[in-house]
Amino acid sequence: MVARISLDRRDEFEGLHTRLAQGETFSEVESRRRRKDGSVVDVAISAAPLRDSGRHVTGFMAVVSDVSERKVLEEQLRQAQKMEAIGRLAGGIAHDFNNLLTVISGRSHLLLSQVSLRSPMRENIELVQRAAEHAALLTRQLLTFSRKQILEPKVLDLSATVTAMGPLLRRLIGEDVEVITPTAPTSLLVRADPGQLEQVILNLGVNARDAMPDGGQFILETASVGPDDTAARPPAHLPPGSYVKLAVSDTGCGMSPEVQARIFEPFFTTKSVGKGTGLGLATVYGIVKQTGGYIEVSSEVGRGTRFEIHLPQIQEAAQPLEREPAPGTTARGSETVLLTEDDEALRVLAREILQLQGYTVLEARDADQALRISKSHEGPIHLLLTDVVMPGMNGRELAKRLTSARSNVRVLLMSGYADPIAAHGSPVPGASFLQKPFTPDGLTRKVREALNS
Repeated sequence: MVARISLDRRDEFEGLHTRLAQGETFSEVESRRRRKDGSVVDVAISAAPLRDSGRHVTGFMAVVSDVSERKVLEEQLRQAQKMEAIGRLAGGIAHDFNNLLTVISGRSHLLLSQVSLRSPMRENIELVQRAAEHAALLTRQLLTFSRKQILEPKVLDLSATVTAMGPLLRRLIGEDVEVITPTAPTSLLVRADPGQLEQVILNLGVNARDAMPDGGQFILETASVGPDDTAARPPAHLPPGSYVKLAVSDTGCGMSPEVQARIFEPFFTTKSVGKGTGLGLATVYGIVKQTGGYIEVSSEVGRGTRFEIHLPQIQEAAQPLEREPAPGTTARGSETVLLTEDDEALRVLAREILQLQGYTVLEARDADQALRISKSHEGPIHLLLTDVVMPGMNGRELAKRLTSARSNVRVLLMSGYADPIAAHGSPVPGASFLQKPFTPDGLTRKVREALNS
C-alpha cells in the first residue's frame, strides 16, 4: 500500500520521526494517510529505530497496516452497544409508564360507562382517554425498539405482503410520489408478525414521503439472497444462511453521515417540532432485530436514501392471516380470581373491574401474601391474575408454586413489558398473557379466555 502524508498530519509525522530518532519504539499508533488516488485510509503504524555497531540511530523500520475495515467494525460495535443501552433504558421507562397509563385509561373507561351521553363531563373524559391511548402507542413503540414487544409470527410471503400494501402506500404517501412495488415470480417466505412487518413498511414510507416534499419515487424491491447466489449475496457480517432482502429506497433529500449514525435512536429526529416523535425508525429497528433480521442504511445528501432489510428465509408453507373478531359484549363470570399486583392504584382498578363483572376477587400486594391467601382460602381459586415483575418473588415463580399446590388454577400473567419472558425468566406452561396498559374490556375478555382455556 502506498500512502502519502497529508498536510494536516505533518506535525504528527514529525513527532513520530523525533521519537524514533531518540531511540523510542512504538507499535499500533493509529493515524490516517492519503492514497495516490486521493482517498483517505485509516492505518496503524509500528516502527523501531535501526542502530549501527555503536548503538547510534541511523534510520528506522516501519510497518504501516490498513485498518479501515477494523475501524468500521469497531464503530459498528460501539453503535450496537449504544443502541442496546438505549433500548434497555427505553424498555424500563415504557414498563413504568404502562402501569400509570393502565390506571388512567381504565378509570376513564369506567367513568364513561357511568356518565350519560349528554353530560358536559363526557367530552373531557374522552379527551383524557384519547391522550392515554396516544401515550400507550408511544410506549408500545419504545417497547418495540427495545425488542420487548410480544410478536405473533407467521410464515409470510414477503413479496405478496409488499404488493398488497401498494394501494395503502399510495394513499399514505400522496399522488406526487410514484410508488413502485415488486412483482416477484416466486414466493419469498419469512417468519414475521404480519402487523409488525406492515408497520416497518409504513414507517419507512412516511419517512420517504417527508424526504420528498416535491415528489419523487418510492421503490420497494424484494429478492432472495444466499451464499450460493451469484447475482446477490448477503452482507459478509450476517450469519451464514439464506435471506430474503427487502430494499426500500427513495429519491428524496438524503442524509448526512452524522444523521445516518443516529437515525435509529429513539426521539432523534431532524423534523421540526410537532412534525414527528422520533420513534418511527427506532420502531423499525426494533421490529427487524426482534424478528431475527438486520437493517442497514445508505444515503447521500441530495441523492436519496436506501434501507436494506435482511430476514432469514423460511422453507415452510405460508400461513393464512386471521383477522380478530369484532369486539362484542364481554361475558360475565362468577369464578374466584386471585389478583396479585404491587401497584396499589392498578390493583384497586383491576379489582373493581372484575367485581363489576361478577367475579369474586382475592387481593394480594405481593407473591408472599398471595401464597398465604391461597393456603388459608378454603374455596376454589379458578384463576391467578398476577403481575410478572414484582419485588421479591416474581409472578412466574408465584404461578409455578401456586399451580403445584392447586393444579386446576389457570394463570394469566400481566406486564408492562410485552413479553413476559423478556422480564427475566422462563415462561409458565399454559399461561395466558395480558399487556399493560389494558382497558376494562380488554381485562375482562382476557380473564374469560384464560378461564375457558
